[in-house]
Amino acid sequence: MPYISPVYHVIPIAIEKIEPNNYNPNSVAPPEMKLLYDSIKEDGYTMPVVCYYDQENDKYIIVDGFHRYRIMLEHKDIYERENGMLPVTVIDKPLDKRMASTIRHNRARGIHNVDLMSSIVNELHELGRSDAWIAKHLGMDKDEILRLKQLTGLASLFKEVDFGKSWVPDDDFETEWEKLQEIKVISK
Repeated sequence: MPYISPVYHVIPIAIEKIEPNNYNPNSVAPPEMKLLYDSIKEDGYTMPVVCYYDQENDKYIIVDGFHRYRIMLEHKDIYERENGMLPVTVIDKPLDKRMASTIRHNRARGIHNVDLMSSIVNELHELGRSDAWIAKHLGMDKDEILRLKQLTGLASLFKEVDFGKSWVPDDDFETEWEKLQEIKVISK
């Protein structure tokens, strides 16, 4: 059977059955939120919100589209025009792959909150994902992952990092240091 992208199965879902995820690091500044409102006001919803269906709680958890969701929540005119229904596509993936999907969607168009990105890298490591997996699935290079890990300060995040040997002074270090200090005094 050929693969069929989720966008070919857009369904209207009552906004009350939709919830944001707790890991999205993307933020949109007020001018861009106004632009998004204007876009939805003028053009309607042109892109569905991507969700995961949580059967246990009968809720749709947002993977991508949080700010489109917010527009409907915060603007009565949009809510009424759309009859409180948000266009949704559903993906069925485990949490780590949903997190990766969220980041890929965001990185393709937005700016991330660094602290939240650090938390995501931390959580993906706790879920057993390697630096290589994070780099591949989140579109990061090794240096970016290292910088985000450094922000958390958690030693467990560095288990894959190969650190070089540090310099250890030899016994002659103090003698050499004293000689350098004498040279400085003489040259003054």
